Amino acid sequence: MQLAPLGRTAGALWRCSHPGPTLVVTVLALVLGVAAGVDAGRLALLGAAVIAGQLSVGWSNDAIDAARDLIVDRRDKPIARGEITARTVWVAAGIAVGLAAALSAFLGPVFLAVHGLALASAWAYNLGLKNTALSVAPFVLSFGLFPSLATLALATPVVAAPWATLAGATLGIAVHFSNVLPDLEDDAQTGVRGLPHRWGARASAVCAFVAVEVGAVIVLLGPVVGGEPVRPASLGGIVLVTAVAVIGTVRALRRPDRAVFRLVMLAALLLVAQLAVTGVGVS
Repeated sequence: MQLAPLGRTAGALWRCSHPGPTLVVTVLALVLGVAAGVDAGRLALLGAAVIAGQLSVGWSNDAIDAARDLIVDRRDKPIARGEITARTVWVAAGIAVGLAAALSAFLGPVFLAVHGLALASAWAYNLGLKNTALSVAPFVLSFGLFPSLATLALATPVVAAPWATLAGATLGIAVHFSNVLPDLEDDAQTGVRGLPHRWGARASAVCAFVAVEVGAVIVLLGPVVGGEPVRPASLGGIVLVTAVAVIGTVRALRRPDRAVFRLVMLAALLLVAQLAVTGVGVS
């Protein structure tokens, strides 16, 4: 008799977790781990630690934004629809972040410290930085650290190459400036004033495309600076990213709508693919 309520709660929790970004980030961690040569056992721990951390970020975000979502009647949010309480989501977030820390510890103290810093940065965004001109900073830090999670998961941990860190940071900028585009109007009603809100939809979209393009150039030239030859896959990647960025920028200058948001996401995914094919290198 209790299975139905439990199933509804689990479903609501999953929808509160921002499942799309949670799964994308987890898959990216696994792809970069494979590219770095992480063995199967440690790769499983890497994926489990990352998804637990991402669940904690998504759940804390929805729990913190519960009152704001009610004000703007966000019918896509389970808490606003009354499917689950903010308290339950908070408890889930706390359990998830604890699990992320425990799993990270199995991969070593350095991995634990770096993953913990990335998660602390993401939680800081949820807890208030999203309402300031420094809203992009947690994305720069967390995504900049992200390539190193793959290399620090190795049996002999190493930090990712500086160019990979820079590419991750540019991806973070693109994700932040594009992620808020669909919610700018709702955010304006509830007083959210992050950097993209201050710049406006058009400037934010253009900034996101520029960031992705810069990241693609870094992935192309970073290994070359280290003495490696230009890789055809990276060259093809930058061509595709550039094409999407040009199309998206033209569209953004005319009408920064949801089509622009989708184009930014496509360009970001192409950058991720370029980084995965190139590998994250070591410092």
